[in-house]
Amino acid sequence: MIDHLERLMQAGTIEEVWALHAARMAGFGFDRLLYGFTRFRTHKSFGSKDDLLVLSNYNPDYLRDYIEGGLYMHAPMVGWAAENEGACSWRMIEERSRNGAMTEAERQVRDLNQRHRIEAGYSISFRDASVRAKGAIALCAREGLRQGEVDEVWARHGRELLVLNNITHLRITAMPFATSRRALSLRQREALEWVGDGKTTADIAQIMGLAPATVEKHLRLAREALDVDTTAQAVLKAAFQNQIFVVSPQTRPEARPEARARA
Repeated sequence: MIDHLERLMQAGTIEEVWALHAARMAGFGFDRLLYGFTRFRTHKSFGSKDDLLVLSNYNPDYLRDYIEGGLYMHAPMVGWAAENEGACSWRMIEERSRNGAMTEAERQVRDLNQRHRIEAGYSISFRDASVRAKGAIALCAREGLRQGEVDEVWARHGRELLVLNNITHLRITAMPFATSRRALSLRQREALEWVGDGKTTADIAQIMGLAPATVEKHLRLAREALDVDTTAQAVLKAAFQNQIFVVSPQTRPEARPEARARA
């Protein structure tokens, strides 16, 4: 496990972290994963779908119906994750179905899952520092495994699985990610960072060596990319998404030419 955790810590992008985690989970029999995270949860919802970070190796057709179609909002395990922390066997779905406790929307989710052979697994709901944040992951067992067999896997390896998934969640949420229409450009990030430091447009123009009108343009494009109305909202949202005030892999000391030359 130590070797795996070292690779996770050295990974420079979310994509690298996700690939490592997917491969590790497949070794336990969970070959399909669906991870979701938001920092914009309210007491009634998970916020806008456009603000969700979703990582998955599920079938794209399934994700279109489940995510884009909004069915995830009615999924029994998503409802469980919203109100709980820790791990839960998908046996709960069987029990709700058998007891006639499912709503019509939940039955639609169950039927979609059955069509795509998503039948056995575990869900993990993570503990987050903010009441506005919520992260969870669905671990779907490979086809052919029954829920009883998956529960046996969890009985043997549940502690390790919880640790691996929690560390992966912490690693992902500490990295830059863009869930809006597009990622911020370098200039947009820089302008927002200076706004966050309390600089005026005139100050930023002098610091960046640009005309004030060009700074205003960068800030406007940042607001559009982040789908917000004000620059203050843009600073807050970009900070939530780790798009500003972070060290990128390209700017780390070890990535500089002189450091590579010494190596």
